[in-house]
Amino acid sequence: MKDLRLSLKDKWFEMTKSGIKKEDYREITPYWIKRLFMYPEIFEVYNNSCIECKHRLDIANMPACGITKKKSFECTIGQFEWKESYFKTFAHNIMTHGYPSNSETEKILKYKHKGIEIRTGNHEWGAEPNKLYFVIKHGETVK
Repeated sequence: MKDLRLSLKDKWFEMTKSGIKKEDYREITPYWIKRLFMYPEIFEVYNNSCIECKHRLDIANMPACGITKKKSFECTIGQFEWKESYFKTFAHNIMTHGYPSNSETEKILKYKHKGIEIRTGNHEWGAEPNKLYFVIKHGETVK
């Protein structure tokens, strides 16, 4: 089983290292969908139809309701019932302070991977209010 490697900025790395921050947030983007989902193609189905009026979404021909592709995608994410089995499984979360070399061990943290959810996050840990994220949960420290 692979490890999930995530780069952090100073503040979030220090909060994670001290044990305050027990989860990490990643925006719901095509990049993270491909990295975290077992079957990323599920989003092709949901991302191409406006859930509010069922019009087909197409950049050249937006639906009459005026819903943008991004807005439809966010609504769909929030209304879909996500199951843990949809996400890839990882052995560990490797949290790094920036992009260190393997010899810079003080800039690398390793935790048991405790799963991924789609939900809002803690504002004090960097999440914007009322915004959905991939929430990557950390378990115990691994030495």
